[in-house]
Amino acid sequence: MSTRRLRLLSANIQAGSSTRGYHDYVARSWSHVLPAGNKRNSLDTIAQLAGSHDIVGLNESDPGSLRSGFTNQTHYLAQRGGFDYWSHQPNRRVGGVASSANGLLSKLEPREVTDHPLPGRISGRGVLLARFGDGDDSLVIAVAHLSLGANSRASQLAFISELLHDHPHAVLMGDFNCSADRPEMKALFRNTRLQPPNGIVPTFPSWRPQRAIDHILVGDGLRTSNERALPAALSDHLALSLDLEVPEKALR
Repeated sequence: MSTRRLRLLSANIQAGSSTRGYHDYVARSWSHVLPAGNKRNSLDTIAQLAGSHDIVGLNESDPGSLRSGFTNQTHYLAQRGGFDYWSHQPNRRVGGVASSANGLLSKLEPREVTDHPLPGRISGRGVLLARFGDGDDSLVIAVAHLSLGANSRASQLAFISELLHDHPHAVLMGDFNCSADRPEMKALFRNTRLQPPNGIVPTFPSWRPQRAIDHILVGDGLRTSNERALPAALSDHLALSLDLEVPEKALR
């Protein structure tokens, strides 16, 4: 069976803001609501990293609010990183001055892109779904940013399980805010063909990674290699990269 190798990246980019330690959450809190702090240089660094990949899932990409200078950061990264296709899913607005979105950058043309709001105690989370190829065995990429609370995550993962149920060539990537051994994650693995990660790759906090809370999960019809964490400029998360072997029929 002929396959194609794709390089995937999942990155929580923190809207281009800089966090170099826990003290910055307070000392630099202004950067999360104001268009300062050298965000454009940070985005250029992220674009350089993203550009060496074929498909990129983004979390906390500002779709165009005061703090980003009304720049759609997903579109900006697509242009700077050399991606012909991009899509975004605005999810949450903060006080009218900041906004956050899931984003998708791709060098392959998706046949279909849809987005879905996720359940949770507090609204503002979603999953972005892209299909590459036709038929039941096509490659499906889902990008999500899950809640901090375990109960909300459980309901969100149950919803995502319905979307990806019994799909051998599904990929779910993003900031899950939890490790893969949590009960809600084990339920996801039971109810889909997504597989637990092969190893533990800590991604948070970026300055001293201790928690593996960013994931790229793949269906049992796919094979991965070379999974590693990479700096996403000065975000508080490291980005997660891996190589994916995809059957050619899943892309047709």
